[in-house]
Amino acid sequence: MSQSDQGNFKALRREYVAQPLNRSDLSADPLQQFADWMQTATEYSPDDATSMTLATASATGMPSARIVLLKHFDAEGFAWYTDYRSRKGQELAENPQAEIMFYWYGLERQVRIQGRVEKLSAEQGRKYFNERPVGSRLSAAVSCQSSVVESRNVLEQAVDEMQQQHPDGDIPYPEFWGGYRLIPTHFEFWQGRESRLHDRFSYTENEGEWQVDRLSP
Repeated sequence: MSQSDQGNFKALRREYVAQPLNRSDLSADPLQQFADWMQTATEYSPDDATSMTLATASATGMPSARIVLLKHFDAEGFAWYTDYRSRKGQELAENPQAEIMFYWYGLERQVRIQGRVEKLSAEQGRKYFNERPVGSRLSAAVSCQSSVVESRNVLEQAVDEMQQQHPDGDIPYPEFWGGYRLIPTHFEFWQGRESRLHDRFSYTENEGEWQVDRLSP
């Protein structure tokens, strides 16, 4: 590859050959539609099904995105857990709105969900924290997520010290760590189709009801 061709991916192509998504296939309730697709995704690829892109923005409008894991969802919203001091935590404090996106490659499906975000209760955060493996609890307790750190050795030493302080694995729950919940106001379900003529449907909340519309691909 010549230097001039580096970073040029115009010739890369893939065809989407999945089954169609029709209006008649959709549930009237976007949460049920999501649950159906998530069930299929977990059966197809359980290791990756709950990975989602979380997009937030600062008060000035600068966006940022990262992969996090969906931990539970219900009629009250979609939940994940993190360090409140992280960049996403700081941005959510300034601008409590976000979008989450799931992309299931093998199924040629994508779901986008927008809404406002609120913190889960400390009791919920503590409960989930204590359900995590010891190693994950140690990492969360010693790391100030997104902050500058001198070296990996500093992190590993902090983990060792914490482990020595709590050899029984009973790591104290850090008050700076917990959960968030996105309360959806908009869903979009995308199904890849041949020749890029994809099927897209949006659900928009309107006075307590969900309006369903087909979108151009």
